[in-house]
Amino acid sequence: MPKLGESLSGMSSSPFSALGGLGGMFDAEAKEEMASIKDEVETSELILPGLDEAIAFDELLKHVENPLWDVIVFDTAPTGHTLRFLALPELIEAWSGRLLRMMRVSGGIRSMLFGRKQSQAMKDELERFRRRVLHVRRVLSDESTTSFTLVTIPERMGVNETLRANTSLKEYELPVTGCLVNRVTPELDHPFLIQRRKEEQGHIQELNDKLKIPVTTMDLFDGEVQGLERLRAYGHLLYGDISELDINLGPYEVGDRLNHTVHRGMYVDSDEDIERIYLHFPGLDRDDLSLRSEEGILYVGVNGREHEIPTQSPTKSSNVKAKLENDILLLEVPIEE
Repeated sequence: MPKLGESLSGMSSSPFSALGGLGGMFDAEAKEEMASIKDEVETSELILPGLDEAIAFDELLKHVENPLWDVIVFDTAPTGHTLRFLALPELIEAWSGRLLRMMRVSGGIRSMLFGRKQSQAMKDELERFRRRVLHVRRVLSDESTTSFTLVTIPERMGVNETLRANTSLKEYELPVTGCLVNRVTPELDHPFLIQRRKEEQGHIQELNDKLKIPVTTMDLFDGEVQGLERLRAYGHLLYGDISELDINLGPYEVGDRLNHTVHRGMYVDSDEDIERIYLHFPGLDRDDLSLRSEEGILYVGVNGREHEIPTQSPTKSSNVKAKLENDILLLEVPIEE
């Protein structure tokens, strides 16, 4: 993911850019076939219904299970796309469950066609994918880890869409913790602006009355909020002065306007002999985890996706003590001279 600052990374996903990333999933022949149609795809007609949401969900799967991130901000598309996106876990879980049952029934035929090892590998990968989907669904539903913030503008259409989104999110049992109303007309002494602000205040009051969650506002800027300096200025207005967090995992409250809290993804302490690595893995089951080492490098796997964990000295996984409790994975790594 591209670095945007010392402690900030970001990216924008699209169906076309994501097609290149899918290449790792295919063999050489399939990659050549994809390359041969790439120009045609980029020119237009392979925008399948739901492709945006599926690609966005795949990105979310990758980053939620990476313990090196402290905070993930997922800026979704307009309401209709977002709700289709949030429906994906249930759809994928049902689809993969049926497919696994079919694979069990047709095991003998698949073994004859693909070979026993390849057939089992296909089944194992599908099961890992199903577990990843279920894990993300647990994370999205956990109000101690996830908060959905509705962002809107003070106009009738924006208010209606926000109320509809809030109702739908509640139906999915997802934690909606606040609403931010952007681009509010500042309080200025001009008849046109006074009337405009009066109308906007009525819309804001309606949101306060109907949402039953904190609603906060941000005045219209004199230019687009674009670039790091503008984002920092916006963040300062929204959250206040920056304060350095303790080294512990948290959670830590951020500002007092939107009920936002953050967790560190990882922190480390040590004594002379043992390095203790604490990793925050919300919603994770013990069976989702794996631990291995290669050439002294330690890897933690979550449903088949591995992440390198920095250690003070080269180590072997067989020497590492691991304990998962209350969403915290503790790794005790011997420090070698």
